[in-house]
Amino acid sequence: MSYQYVIYEKKGHIAYVTINRPEVMNALHYDTSVELSEAFDDFKQDDESWVAMITGAGNRAFSAGNDLKATAAATAKGEKRPDFSEHVRFGGITGDFVCDKPIIAAVNGVALGGGFEIALAADLIIAAEHARFGLPEPRVGLIAAAGGVHRLPQQIPLKQAMGMLLTGRQIPAQEAYRLGLVNEVVPGTDLMAATERWANEILECSPLSVRLTKEAALSGLVYSVEEATHMDRPRLQRLFASQDFVEGPKAFAEKRKPNWTGR
Repeated sequence: MSYQYVIYEKKGHIAYVTINRPEVMNALHYDTSVELSEAFDDFKQDDESWVAMITGAGNRAFSAGNDLKATAAATAKGEKRPDFSEHVRFGGITGDFVCDKPIIAAVNGVALGGGFEIALAADLIIAAEHARFGLPEPRVGLIAAAGGVHRLPQQIPLKQAMGMLLTGRQIPAQEAYRLGLVNEVVPGTDLMAATERWANEILECSPLSVRLTKEAALSGLVYSVEEATHMDRPRLQRLFASQDFVEGPKAFAEKRKPNWTGR
């Protein structure tokens, strides 16, 4: 697939996804979501891609969210809002997308509405110092329906989440870090290097162990520790039958770096 609104690249075991509409602060219209869905489907299916990074083009915005001007223009023409499906998902990863590989959001500016919802759907968030986060949908007669109304209260204290959700208030990167939304805040010029550092630290681990860890952690959120641990048994069987399970202790004993295969 050729991309017009997204830049999709692979370097080693890292997949890079860049929302490429800087002229509209990387706002998302339907065609952008088509391309993001295609890119992330490819990442999920590619055995050699172990970590993904998503960011926005330029230094002003990660994504300003839903392209309201495009929505208004379509409405004025009498066009019906396009239906999203399992193959075309808003923002690529905000719903109906289950992936056990790590996804890191490199937030290089404002992440509002659907842009913030993409970041919330990622596993880690690295933010530039000038980044801002918010779900302003109620201010324009909408709700954060791409997961934001649910993910935000799961990731920060309820009262803080409700304060943001009910007012549409934006918060700066340092406040997001204090609330636990962000893993690290760095100068804008250091953002991609810092995000790659996190990605490379993940790549030092067995990709199979990482995938099973993410899968177990997320699936266990709604269960007690005892119930979740019981559900881990099939995952442990997969781990024990893998090449990486043999390679890890062997490399440690031989005092060398492991040669991970993810198998």
